[in-house]
Amino acid sequence: MKRPAHILTILSSIFLLFSCSANPAEIEALFISEKYEETISEISRRLFFHVTDVKSLHMRARSYEELKRYDEAMKDYDRIISIDPNYAQAHAGIGKILFDKKQYSQAELYILRASSIDPENFEILYLAGRCELMLEKWDKAERFLKLAEKMNPDFPQTYFYTGMARANKGAVEEAAVSFNSYVQKEPDNLIARYNRGFAMMKLGYIPYALEDFDFVLKQNPKHTEALGKKGICLALMGNPEGCQLIQEAAKKGSDYASSKMTEICS
Repeated sequence: MKRPAHILTILSSIFLLFSCSANPAEIEALFISEKYEETISEISRRLFFHVTDVKSLHMRARSYEELKRYDEAMKDYDRIISIDPNYAQAHAGIGKILFDKKQYSQAELYILRASSIDPENFEILYLAGRCELMLEKWDKAERFLKLAEKMNPDFPQTYFYTGMARANKGAVEEAAVSFNSYVQKEPDNLIARYNRGFAMMKLGYIPYALEDFDFVLKQNPKHTEALGKKGICLALMGNPEGCQLIQEAAKKGSDYASSKMTEICS
């Protein structure tokens, strides 16, 4: 006689658990409000009945990521892939975690898989470009970043990283174009201003390069490389102060200034 009552108690508990769980719209609202612990709790309840709900698993994984609970996020992404091997965001999610951990070679495998499944996803293409950049695969990095740029031309960082890829492979003029596009959108970025100045100097646009080096030095007077390159620009323009700046930069440790001192100031 006790067994039916016991079963009834279990069923009542399950019903209570189900009735108390939030619906998908409410769960998404929690996530958007950055209430990640609550999001995880509600999704865990929902998954008790909807064990193969990949969208809920994805949102829980993203919540774990926001809380920096990466191992748990990885488990959810792996679970998603076991249910749906073509769920691009799960591959990208694992790739992003590995990228953030600086495990670039491993990250590349997942990110490339994600990009092959969803080749028109801006975030995946952008992440792929950055990963290839860290692996010093300049051509592949540029290719992914240019695809990302076409999809979202208003996102500044694509131009910056495209410029870095082009600069590293020696495409100076193209790098200058990319850095110029980036600086127009984010004029206060010192790295971009410095790199644009270097590219302009290489191309012979000395006054434009000088403007960028002056800007960098105004914001960071200890930027030794900008100091040396400013000196080179001034020397090439016939200003005797240029060689003084080159010598100063060389004394402060600039290898580039040291290498150019004899050539420019002899």
